[in-house]
Amino acid sequence: MSRPNRLFASRSLTRLCTGALLTTAGLGVSQQGWATETGIGRPITGMQVSPYAGVVPPTSDWIVSANTIYYEGSLGASKTIPIAGTVTAGLDYSIVYTLVNAVKTWGITAGGWNFASSFGVPIQYTDVSSFHGHLPNDHNTQFADLFFTPVVAGYHLTKTDHIALSVQIYAPTGAYSTSRLANAGQNTWTFTPTVAYTKLFPKEEIELSLNYGVEFYTPNNDTHYHNAPVSVLDLLALKRFGSGWGVGVVGGYIQQLGHDSGGLADVTGGNQGHSVGIGPMVTWSGKVQKTPVSASLRWVNEFNVSNRPKGNAVELSLSATFQ
Repeated sequence: MSRPNRLFASRSLTRLCTGALLTTAGLGVSQQGWATETGIGRPITGMQVSPYAGVVPPTSDWIVSANTIYYEGSLGASKTIPIAGTVTAGLDYSIVYTLVNAVKTWGITAGGWNFASSFGVPIQYTDVSSFHGHLPNDHNTQFADLFFTPVVAGYHLTKTDHIALSVQIYAPTGAYSTSRLANAGQNTWTFTPTVAYTKLFPKEEIELSLNYGVEFYTPNNDTHYHNAPVSVLDLLALKRFGSGWGVGVVGGYIQQLGHDSGGLADVTGGNQGHSVGIGPMVTWSGKVQKTPVSASLRWVNEFNVSNRPKGNAVELSLSATFQ
């Protein structure tokens, strides 16, 4: 069942695109993932884009969300990475990453631009095991690195075309030890200039969104390891129905730009890696009493992976908007 174009455009502008503001798994929601030192970096394939990724509304609201990502993957016996002060291969990863995030839309319009800010507190369960038995298995539940976006600037190109610009930041506040396999923290600052774009087709109730960012890491002062920048592109196509449900497909492409340097990077050859993943997505939006709420569930299967763990990720996201 179709809705009038005017209603669809109005609805799109009054909902916040969390993809440009959150990383969760993330992300956008964004979130802990895989690359470089320890085999664990920031992005997870296909998890950085969310519905309405390019839309920052002109309203003054609080959006509170909880995103949980479950990832299970393996690094094969032929791939080596630096971890716990040594170089090893043959690792299995099980990760549960939960981010509680608050977003504030400013309610300001300046020259056609709207603005928002966000702040997130993550908790992570990490289980890393060596299937060769070369290293002792390790697991724990810890606070991960705090995530915040000081300013998200959104511009409405047309009623159906929207763009959002931001710099997402991770602070090295999470639990970290050079002697452990399972670390929730990265022990690096990470800065991610990001552009998100959303194209709406009101008559068909179809949305196309993308989220692209490049992650820049500071050196790890404890290991002198410096991760190379990581390019992260995520795409989403979604069809909505009058019932509030939506179905779609989501995919991602992660490419490390150059080789790592310093520390054990010289032993491993720099660990330049990439991954591609794709999978289905289901969404729902409506109201609980008078509060707008939304939920989404996605599954992404990784393939064509090099120098990164290869596996599957599932994300459940819940959010509510308070005026």
